[in-house]
Amino acid sequence: MPLFLATFTTLLAIINPFEALPVYLGFAARLDDKARRSLAFRSCLYALMLMFFFLIFGTLLLKIFGVPLAMVRIAGGIILTRLGFELFSSPSSVGGGAAPHSGGSAEQSDAAFVPLAMPIMFGPGAMATILGMTSQVKNSASELTGLIAVSAALVATMAVTYLILSSAKRLQQQLGPRGIDAATRIVGFFVAAMGIGMAFDGVIEALQMHGMTSLH
Repeated sequence: MPLFLATFTTLLAIINPFEALPVYLGFAARLDDKARRSLAFRSCLYALMLMFFFLIFGTLLLKIFGVPLAMVRIAGGIILTRLGFELFSSPSSVGGGAAPHSGGSAEQSDAAFVPLAMPIMFGPGAMATILGMTSQVKNSASELTGLIAVSAALVATMAVTYLILSSAKRLQQQLGPRGIDAATRIVGFFVAAMGIGMAFDGVIEALQMHGMTSLH
């Protein structure tokens, strides 16, 4: 139970579904109810699959490709920074009168995976958390029980995220188009700032690994 709670609360704080909400609404603005729920479900499902894949093979993949976690932070930070600038400088959606359509296009399918599932939901922070919890499990006496607890925490985290995203329409109706547009730009600014900070932390960590700085 302590491992479950630690993993669940940490991942939920890192993913922060309310932070992903404006990004999701930006892609779901012209979709009907069924397509919105499909987009939310697929993005959460993709993120959950990535989490389980990284839970099982993450440490092995980093060792095989010789990629330290610092480089993952740098790459993820660059991706988040680019996404943040796009959200902040995107044309206003206020006044858009396009009719809703179904979400069967390749564009919406891509949006469910990139950027919603990765890197918004599953990014370097989630990778680092899963790697840390996996190392604790492997060093414990009850490895199977620990893996079950971590797996349950992953499912619970994405279930909560889906519930929040699936209720986005009510929040959109309360905020209105201008409120959503403003929230999207504000979140875009902070997503870019988070990306820059993540990349900066990765650079510092990489410099420390190579003994080029004594910063802590």
